[in-house]
Amino acid sequence: MNGTARVSGTIPAQPGPSSADGARAAARSTDADGTEDAVIADEDAAIPGGDSVVPGEGAVIPGAGPTGPTLRPGERATVRLREDGPQDESEPPRYAPEWLQLREPVDAAARAHDLLDPLRVRLADLPGRSGLIVHDVGCGTGSMGRWLAPRLDGAQHWILHDRDPYLLHFAAATGPRSAADGSRVTVEARRGDVARLTPDALAGASLVTASALLDVLDREEVETLAAACTGAGCPALLTLSVAGRVELTPSDPLDQEIIEAFNAHQRRGGLLGPDAVTAAAEAFSERGATVRIQPSPWRLGPGEAALTVQWLRGWVGAAVEQRPELKARAERYLRERLAAREAGELHVVVHHSDLLALPRPSAGGARA
Repeated sequence: MNGTARVSGTIPAQPGPSSADGARAAARSTDADGTEDAVIADEDAAIPGGDSVVPGEGAVIPGAGPTGPTLRPGERATVRLREDGPQDESEPPRYAPEWLQLREPVDAAARAHDLLDPLRVRLADLPGRSGLIVHDVGCGTGSMGRWLAPRLDGAQHWILHDRDPYLLHFAAATGPRSAADGSRVTVEARRGDVARLTPDALAGASLVTASALLDVLDREEVETLAAACTGAGCPALLTLSVAGRVELTPSDPLDQEIIEAFNAHQRRGGLLGPDAVTAAAEAFSERGATVRIQPSPWRLGPGEAALTVQWLRGWVGAAVEQRPELKARAERYLRERLAAREAGELHVVVHHSDLLALPRPSAGGARA
């Protein structure tokens, strides 16, 4: 994470160990049902993936960006939190660690800080609290924990959920170590299925978090998530869901067509895409939760050149996949956009939304 950047256009089949900040890689165990759990990671661990990898100008990170090209035909880029049986370790990752690493600082700058105060008030009012238990759903490389844990007071135990074992190992080994007041933060990692998330699974939870998750779920999965959180009386902070709006400066006549084609691509297979935040707000509100929504836009300028290149390629690529007749014009469009980025002239605002749902508290308190 904090190593020297190097140019690469490929993803290692499995993140390899290297020493950085002296962390120890998370150990693994397998439950009787075949579900793999990563044991709590702590200091003196080797960070999977090692040094940061930043793509070269002509490189496209497989699995990067919104298209998820590593998916097999018919698969959806949805996060599962619980699996029924043994899982295939050879399955390709859904998202490249390099892509998630590249976007992490921009995500951190975009997240809606205005939602933190009402969240802190709710967490401070938890009855009998001795510490926070936070479930991070679809954790990826763990960027939400690294952003949020140092902004909350008190001891915390983060339970990281993702279907990709490599990302889970990355997240557990690089998780936060201390809270805002210096209290200890511990981390563990689990694999599983969001469609099976229940209030019982969240028993004792203080908070559910997710980043860039809602828009890759369908309506039933969002309803399941809302039912689990509200049934457990557990707040949910769900950040960086695509809003379906992009602003590019300077503008181009093809902008709107690309935006519309990309949004249609996001909705394929019944996924909510840019409708996700509205659907989630409705699902939580119908179950008695108070819902707050704040904008969390990416602002990409000359200082975010590497991310802009990868985002542009993925964004335009998804639009063309959805509408192949755009191909010739989109190739010209992408060349000109990349040239403008190279000249330092391109500025992009990719709109996202953050949602905080505060259900009615359930009986009892969460204890770490």
